[in-house]
Amino acid sequence: MKRVKIIIMCCVFSIISCQKEDIVEPQSIDIFKVEQSNVSNKSEISFNLQTGGVYIITIIDKNTNQVLSREKIKCIIGKNKIKIYTKSLQSRYLYLLLEDVTKKEIGKTTIITQ
Repeated sequence: MKRVKIIIMCCVFSIISCQKEDIVEPQSIDIFKVEQSNVSNKSEISFNLQTGGVYIITIIDKNTNQVLSREKIKCIIGKNKIKIYTKSLQSRYLYLLLEDVTKKEIGKTTIITQ
C-alpha cells in the first residue's frame, strides 16, 4: 500500500513538472521610432508599415554620405522583420533609410555597428 502511494505521488509530480511553460518573446521596437540603435551582424530589426508592397532599404555611411548597401524588399501591412548584415561594413556609424519605390522617405534612423 505504501509503495502504491509513492508510485502515485511520483506520477503526479512528473505530470506537473512536464507542463508547458509560457515563453515570452522579447518586445521588438520599431527601429524607425528611435533616434539610434546598436546592431550587430545578423541582427533582426523590425518596423511597421501602413501599406504593403516593395520598399528600398539603404545603408549610408554617416560621415561620408556614401551609399554602402541598397536592397529592395517586399513588405506586408503591419509588422515587418528583416536581418541586417554588418560584418563587411567598415564604418561604425550609419544611417538606415527606408523608402518606397517612388523614393519617398518612410523612415530614417542612425545605427551603430558593434
